[in-house]
Amino acid sequence: MGTGGIAQQFATDLELTDSGKVVAVGSRSRASADNFADGFTIERRHASYADLAADPEVDAVYVATPHPMHHPNALLALNAGKAVLVEKPFTMNAEEARELVKVARANNVFLMEAMWTRFLPHMRKVRELVGGLGDIVTVTADFGYGFPEEADHRLFAPELGGGALLDLGIYVVSFASMVLGTPSKIVSMIDPAFTGVDAQTSMIFGYDSGAQALLNCTLRGTSPTRATVVGTEGRIEIDSEFFAPTTVRLVPRDGSPTVFASEHEGRGLRHQADEVARRLAAGETESPLMSLDESVSIMETMDAVLARA
Repeated sequence: MGTGGIAQQFATDLELTDSGKVVAVGSRSRASADNFADGFTIERRHASYADLAADPEVDAVYVATPHPMHHPNALLALNAGKAVLVEKPFTMNAEEARELVKVARANNVFLMEAMWTRFLPHMRKVRELVGGLGDIVTVTADFGYGFPEEADHRLFAPELGGGALLDLGIYVVSFASMVLGTPSKIVSMIDPAFTGVDAQTSMIFGYDSGAQALLNCTLRGTSPTRATVVGTEGRIEIDSEFFAPTTVRLVPRDGSPTVFASEHEGRGLRHQADEVARRLAAGETESPLMSLDESVSIMETMDAVLARA
């Protein structure tokens, strides 16, 4: 559902797995649907999102439209009884997220946020290693990329859900959530762009355990895009780009580091599709690796970041 850049990356990556295939595409115009379908040899082309949601040949819908459309587009598919994988950020805010979850659970239909990083092999390794770090002290993560400050660029357009936090910050907030859960304290600082969306956002999260997360996202320059998890008995270092297939390093308090190299074909988006297929085959309606309750919690955290800046 949607024919932009992320939809093209997803369709390309899906060709590397046998867990599913793209059988239909929907767009706001037939010309856009046809153009996308021609590139991937897709037979079923729909000139509206509603027609795609109603297609009887479709088992699951990947919502790849701009952020403000995630909520209404996902609702279309959920109310049509389709399993839904909705691109990150899950929604524009927590209220929309809670409604999607309510509808999915009421309809007993699968729903998951497409936070593709969660399902990458190196993140699976991070989750395995965290338990050996002792008490977690600090989590750090940054995601910055320098975009041209143009009024018609989607990242600077309020009507398209622009801003650093929703597009880039979702990665660092979700990473902190994966390691530490929901913060009990939030401090944030935002510098706005010329259109009013946030150009740079820095965050400090506090947790009841005493741990802290130090997070940053910016549209104004390219940052190292690395992440670390620091514990009393060692640390994990994730190389650039931490949110994509990359190298993980375990540095114990005593002893030599161990490097876990990433050998990976494709961008990495196929792993989230594989997860959807696994859960559907098992008759499940959500994934424990990216639960609906956590997606709602993350959107609540994002709301709080914006409100407290």
